[in-house]
Amino acid sequence: MSDISAKRLDVAVDLALRGGALALDYFHRRDALLIETKRHVTDLVSQADREVETLIRQGLSEAFSSDSQLGEEHGLSEGSTDFTWVIDPIDGTAPYLNGLPGWCVSIGACDADGPALGVIYAPVLDELFVAVRGQGATMNGTPIKAIDGDLRSGLLGVGANDRVDSDRVGEMLADLSKAGAGWVRYGSGALMLAWVAAGRLVGYVEPRMSAWDCMAAYALILEAGGAVLPFPDGEEMTRPAPVMGSSSGAFSELEKICGFGQTPAW
Repeated sequence: MSDISAKRLDVAVDLALRGGALALDYFHRRDALLIETKRHVTDLVSQADREVETLIRQGLSEAFSSDSQLGEEHGLSEGSTDFTWVIDPIDGTAPYLNGLPGWCVSIGACDADGPALGVIYAPVLDELFVAVRGQGATMNGTPIKAIDGDLRSGLLGVGANDRVDSDRVGEMLADLSKAGAGWVRYGSGALMLAWVAAGRLVGYVEPRMSAWDCMAAYALILEAGGAVLPFPDGEEMTRPAPVMGSSSGAFSELEKICGFGQTPAW
């Protein structure tokens, strides 16, 4: 197990706040941003995404030069420790560029024992979520806890993208509705996962997400008493995979309904 030092947490929080301030500055003058389309019309990147990630990566490199880093915009930089920082500079770029508040800066970390640390900052909402393995989870300094109930005890967040077959997604949503789940979609997947930890959502599911979308929030959910679908490690961590986080009471039913890992393959 890596040493999850107070310094690591302090640096992550500082960089999330600084990155959030930079992103928010661009948000208020987003009409002037340079924007590119990646795979799909809703898969966008702007100069704000790249500059925020650069700020975060430089800060982490200065403080922890031996750690690995995996980020959405600049890929994998391998280190010599088993500690990997996982960075999404602006999760929810599409809502960000359209003037919606549902976006965040996400800085997570994992080691040989899984999610180790998570910091998610939503600048428009001014909400800071923080978790360290074994130390609980907080929002703006106040302890948070996942819902203590089953799938029908709260709203379920859902996500999907062009990496998955739309008919399969439709089947999943229909099956969730038949089970009595009330589902919603609100901007960033990372932020909705953080809301699972905060007890605002009973769970969140998405057939294909990247590690930088979920690693920080996975640490939050686990420390808030929830459950998560393990994300692949090693080389597989650089590829999209099914993501699910929920209350402990909803997890088994949700896993069965969504069928992640079953055939036909997602």
